[in-house]
Amino acid sequence: MHTQSEPTSEISFEDFKKTVLEDYKIAVTSRECSLLGRREVLTGKAKFGIFGDGKEVPQLAMAKAFKKGDWRSGYYRDQTFMMAIGEFTIANFFAGLYAHTSIENDPMSAGKQMGGHFGTHSLDENGKLKNLLEQYNSSADISPTAGQMPRLLGLAQASKIFRNVSETEKTGLSNDGNEVAWGTIGNASTSEGMFFETINAAGVLQVPMVISVWDDDYGISVHAKHQTTKENISEILSGFQRTETEKGYEILKVKGWDYPALIETFERAGEIARTEHVPVILHVTELTQPQGHSTSGSHERYKNSDRLQWEKDHDCNTKMREWMLSNQIATEEKLTEIEKDIKRNVREGKRKAWDAFLNPIREEKKQVTNLLESLISESSNGQFIKPILKGLVDEKDALKSDLLIAARKALRFVSNENTETVISLRNWVSTYIENEQPNYSKHLYSANDTKAINIEEITPVYDEKAKDVDARVVLRDNFDAIFSKYPNSLVFGEDAGTIGDVNQGLEGLQEKYGELRVADVGIRETTIIGQGIGLALRGLRPIAEIQYLDYILYAISTLSDDLATLRYRTHGKQTAPVIVRTRGHRLEGIWHSGSQMGSLLGLLRGIYILTPRNMTKAAGFYNTLLKSDEPAVVVECLNGYRLKEQLPLNLGEFTTPIGQVEVVKEGTDLTVVSYGSTLRLVMQVGKELESSGISIEIIDAQSLLPFDLNHDTVKSIAKTNRILVVDEDMPGGASAYLMSQILDEQKAFKYLDSAPQTLTAKPHRPAYGTDGDYFSKPSPEDIFEKIYEIMRETNPQKYPAIR
Repeated sequence: MHTQSEPTSEISFEDFKKTVLEDYKIAVTSRECSLLGRREVLTGKAKFGIFGDGKEVPQLAMAKAFKKGDWRSGYYRDQTFMMAIGEFTIANFFAGLYAHTSIENDPMSAGKQMGGHFGTHSLDENGKLKNLLEQYNSSADISPTAGQMPRLLGLAQASKIFRNVSETEKTGLSNDGNEVAWGTIGNASTSEGMFFETINAAGVLQVPMVISVWDDDYGISVHAKHQTTKENISEILSGFQRTETEKGYEILKVKGWDYPALIETFERAGEIARTEHVPVILHVTELTQPQGHSTSGSHERYKNSDRLQWEKDHDCNTKMREWMLSNQIATEEKLTEIEKDIKRNVREGKRKAWDAFLNPIREEKKQVTNLLESLISESSNGQFIKPILKGLVDEKDALKSDLLIAARKALRFVSNENTETVISLRNWVSTYIENEQPNYSKHLYSANDTKAINIEEITPVYDEKAKDVDARVVLRDNFDAIFSKYPNSLVFGEDAGTIGDVNQGLEGLQEKYGELRVADVGIRETTIIGQGIGLALRGLRPIAEIQYLDYILYAISTLSDDLATLRYRTHGKQTAPVIVRTRGHRLEGIWHSGSQMGSLLGLLRGIYILTPRNMTKAAGFYNTLLKSDEPAVVVECLNGYRLKEQLPLNLGEFTTPIGQVEVVKEGTDLTVVSYGSTLRLVMQVGKELESSGISIEIIDAQSLLPFDLNHDTVKSIAKTNRILVVDEDMPGGASAYLMSQILDEQKAFKYLDSAPQTLTAKPHRPAYGTDGDYFSKPSPEDIFEKIYEIMRETNPQKYPAIR
């Protein structure tokens, strides 16, 4: 049960004692879970464990300062905090260790993440945001150290937006920006670049963030002297300390075993951040790690006897116990009785969690063993199935995979039989996989009505006298319509504010909508994405701009580890519909002509990847996404902003469908699939090929993730019997992915009369200059000759060699 701390002068000593005892019970319960959890790993019931022992007391203090509506972005040792706010039970702890695929038993991730990764449920059963002010909120953890920091920045910035932008819709999301974002991190992880980038950005933005550094002098087995300059993170960050004339941080320091000082310090930190919107660094020192870093090794291997004794003496639970005894809050007998009761409760909670996890599998095991016994008696190959059955029976605590392994191996020996038992076993295997696979695979994308692929196309509407304008104007005016239509929408990025982005797609919008909704940020791609995630978690609709696609690599960890996995790792209980706006493809040189789509396709499953061929299509994607609840990366064509397009009348309304291709030119001889800037070259070549008697059908992929859900590409190939994929990614990149989709998913090989082929850039980043572009990426001549050669294979007389 979460309780807010109160000044001791306002409550009786008996009430104070009761509160302290409840805190101690939570601390001891958490410790016992850690100790028993380690044993469960070592006995093989759980695969791996990383626990919060040694950090219990400061987490109690943090929980007391934490209020409903606040947010946590932490790391994998915060189990005591989660217990203290009432969001984590003994049974939940062990269900997470056992990877129970039940969101009721393991509400953190339904078995998708190892234990120690915490999050609360922001979405209701219909996928709608709950009233976030009525609950304690924790964004879902990830394992990469310091990976929680970029998201923390956005969670804190949301309070600033809600407090200072009057038009935002706050109902159920914010109480006038009074919410604090609380971060936790181990001292060694402060060495990560994400930590320093976030610290600097939060100091610049002045947002209500409290970052607690749990300092136990080690990172894994490596001492702080190898981690941190001066072995003291608060000292080296002291230059961030605010003064009377300069904004910055409030930096506080407290010993991690001093219960009353911790309560006071965390309350002070929360109050400063909440009322003044000033970020706070809270350095919690002299902590211990009684079981070492994780179950993969013992800390006795790297800590000497003096250090081990010091840790025993300064264990925060031990020190709290001593303080309680010396202040007559409890007697030795009372505390001993409490500790014995807690040991029993934890053992019982573990037993219940294990039974809840294993009992359904035990029932399925009976079915499989009965079927295998029948096979042995009925089949002429029964002797080969006997050892399979024995292995399964001997496996006392068989897992789901053990059942399937036994059943599927047995079916190999009866493949030519069709008895009732064989049919039953085949059906069991198919049904079991069908029922169980979603527990491990679903929720990568939204399952709600508002999922992006459900948004129907609305075509642009044009006046009969519509004039051509620079394509950037279509984007600019559409963004204008978006910001007017959606009060919780905002955009930020390098050069996005004052000058309206490098290509003027946001020209004049900062002046109209203010510096918080159309904002400039520093050169810090990782925390730009982190801002987007945190803001979106809190109900805002951020457009996070990465200036060039090449620079998205600076943010790829946050995109891949955090955003792409968020809905999946929370079993559909959290979502962050961030729109990442960037620009790429052809321009000049290695770092301004990015087309590294293959890398993104592999790393960003869970995020839509959209590649519009012009700015009208791009604007339509933004309109589609704002009607949806899912994240996406939109890659605008770098060389398309000054090309002419007509300005639609229905700005902010027309939509580009996601997951649908567009046939932009019909033809009969060969199907060409492309996207983005390269598509314009294919269109040019298509006209040139007509003079050689070649008719190509051109398909704009439009979106790569997902690609062609209606399978229109195979319908085209059924007509032309040939396929060429053209793009400017490297060999084996997006073109290989598209070909896999076309051949493996759509089964287009059935209709091919010629070998399927790709035409890509050279296997290196593009060289600088016009000639560099020509020799690095597919040119119109390359495309023409490639298509011509495919046709020449079919009829050499009609298509004689060009060169």
